[in-house]
Amino acid sequence: MVAGHTLGAGCPMTTPASLIDELERALAAGTNAQRITMLARVTDLFIGDASRYTDSQVNVFDDVMGKLAIAIEAKARAKLAARLAPVPNAPIGVVRMLAFDDDIDVARSMLAQSERLSEVDLLANAASKSQLHLAGIAERKSLREEVTEALVKRGDQQVVRSVAKNTGARFSDAGFRMLVRRSASDETLAVQVGTRGDLPRQHFLRLLEHASATVRARLSAENPDAGNAVEGVLSEVVGGIRNETRKVSDQYTAALAEIDTVHRAGRLGEAEVYKFARAGKFEETAVALSLLCAVELDAVERALLEPSHEIALILVKLAGFSSTGAKAVLLLKTADRGISAQDLDKALRAYGKLHIETCQRVLGFYRTRLRSQAAALAPTG
Repeated sequence: MVAGHTLGAGCPMTTPASLIDELERALAAGTNAQRITMLARVTDLFIGDASRYTDSQVNVFDDVMGKLAIAIEAKARAKLAARLAPVPNAPIGVVRMLAFDDDIDVARSMLAQSERLSEVDLLANAASKSQLHLAGIAERKSLREEVTEALVKRGDQQVVRSVAKNTGARFSDAGFRMLVRRSASDETLAVQVGTRGDLPRQHFLRLLEHASATVRARLSAENPDAGNAVEGVLSEVVGGIRNETRKVSDQYTAALAEIDTVHRAGRLGEAEVYKFARAGKFEETAVALSLLCAVELDAVERALLEPSHEIALILVKLAGFSSTGAKAVLLLKTADRGISAQDLDKALRAYGKLHIETCQRVLGFYRTRLRSQAAALAPTG
């Protein structure tokens, strides 16, 4: 009997009486070496038939191993963690204890491998433990959006780079926005983010807007999907990059096909664009505005990406939208940085004062300027 449980009762492997006696002595007054030896034997017993134990039997091991593990040195706890981390039904109490150990040599294998840690466990660990603990979490074979967002928000450069190159990590829209912002001052991270196959196109465009020539060249060399999109980018304007990225963007292709059908049927209007914008669908919103205003998509995308709201509001006015539609587009446009209630109200007041004739003149000048920039920066020969 150990801590109120009989290890051998009903277990696939009967526990010898001598082992029980040794365990009792080790828990009561044994030396560190005796506890380590006993823990190794109990761990062998568990791992040998782990897949056959019931939940109640695993709980018995949890109780015994936890009492032994808490009283041994860090080196032995690290060895225990390495052995239990790959086991699908490892004792959950021991798993959590080891994962939250302040010694990263103990915690690392659990954080990086154990399937027993829940998303709640990972979020709590990411919020309270060291950067080395966060780095361990970043190495997991799969990570959900909430966890990656926490890692990118709190992690240092090493952590963010690690999670960015983890192909099993999934990112929310907010997570991608944070990655792109942090990429502005980290060329290695910019390349890692730019080569992710799941990077939404609007975030890829924002990354390219601020990327150095070195980053663009590396993206061309290292990204098999976007290589054509940024090939020769050192001698091209960003507008040219946009045109090329559309050729390899599944998001753009799907958005164009969907919205073109609606537009041809005469059903494309403010209500549809409002739904796209409120749902954070950049591609669909840009394509819809391009069709409604009869303006090239490059100009629309640039207007939605640049800090100033003027051209975006002009496009919305030319599309005939109400202030409700204008607000939805502004919220989409500022999703990466947010907009204060005061600034939003100011922009909408300005929108209400816009006149169609003025909008047409300003937009004509804007489009001419874009074409001039493209011509001046286009490669010669």
